Amino acid sequence: MISVARTHKIRLEVTCKQDLYFRKACGIARFAWNWALKKYEEKRAIGTKATVFDLKKEFNALKNKEFPWVYEVTKYACQQPFIHLKRAFQGFFEKRTAYPKPKKKGVHDSFYIGGDQLKIEEKCVKIPNLGWVRLKEPLRFAGKINGATVSRVAGYWFISVNVETTQLPKPCENQACVGVDLGIKTLAQFSDGGSVANNQSLKKHKKKLKRLQRKLSRRQKGSKNRLKAKKAIAKKHYKVACMRNDHLHKLTTLLTERYRHIVIEDLNVSQMLKNRRLSRQIADGAWYEFRRQLSYKAQLRGNKIFVADKWFASSKRCSTCGHVKKELPLAERIYKCDICFSEMDRDLNAAICLKQLINTVSSTGIDACGQDGSVIMLKTLSQPAWQKQELSHV
Repeated sequence: MISVARTHKIRLEVTCKQDLYFRKACGIARFAWNWALKKYEEKRAIGTKATVFDLKKEFNALKNKEFPWVYEVTKYACQQPFIHLKRAFQGFFEKRTAYPKPKKKGVHDSFYIGGDQLKIEEKCVKIPNLGWVRLKEPLRFAGKINGATVSRVAGYWFISVNVETTQLPKPCENQACVGVDLGIKTLAQFSDGGSVANNQSLKKHKKKLKRLQRKLSRRQKGSKNRLKAKKAIAKKHYKVACMRNDHLHKLTTLLTERYRHIVIEDLNVSQMLKNRRLSRQIADGAWYEFRRQLSYKAQLRGNKIFVADKWFASSKRCSTCGHVKKELPLAERIYKCDICFSEMDRDLNAAICLKQLINTVSSTGIDACGQDGSVIMLKTLSQPAWQKQELSHV
């Protein structure tokens, strides 16, 4: 049997004593990270070489006398930050991430617990040095617990349990292929005519958020009422995020259950967010999160995700005759071909063009250039001349 690591994030029902324990553990995790980062920079300033492993040994030698309060919580709270810092430096030296920064209270509230110290029974989890804590729901996966991370979001405590399990979702038996075009009004347009509307969770709560933010601006800094107003805003943002994630999970599950082969676009979301007129709507759609969820669910169900190159003009290409327009304004919602005179919704036309891309891989200058698990990148071998001219004027 194939085993995979799956994570289930569950909300905790905590008492005042348990809340205090979690706050202490988060504070110790932040302290260990900041202490190691500061020591590393001090040693680097005087020209002394020091690895994160050396810093961990130095911390362990000092904690008995200088930091005895770290023993009030799980041992992983002050040990795991060194491993996380090592990974952060590796990402920095490989030029994948930014330089590690100090962690702040209220922003980085989380700590790790090893699987050897965790025990879960039905709707309860046993935390070391604390006891049993109630869960909102039972753990979905059965298997070996690798570890867990306790974090706080909008005043709520959550535990993310990582489990090595053989429980996999039912594989997709349908061999159908579909092209998916992402948009603002319609979140996903399918090549077979189906579509999923954009939930627009942020737009629905925009007025309420404005009221809460005006209320916050009238509160005196440092007062308890200002703290209450900040918590109300955080909870509203959390609700918006939950609505968005729920909508995306339903969409990606629908796609991986119905279609064996799925073709999407390689969208440059970071550049698209620079459009001051559409940035809020694009961010509310969470297109990158859509691709992330689709990728890992396809790997579990055995689907194949084909990602079209960003130079593939799916919106400007006619799905009937293959003619490519030089210009297609965003306001033009109906695609009208100048050659075959066919008319079609532009999103549906783009989705059909994406589906046709698989059948024309060997004949249209498109080549499967890379494969990562279940995701296959389709790269254009030559950039169209009209796109080169447009980019030269940007």
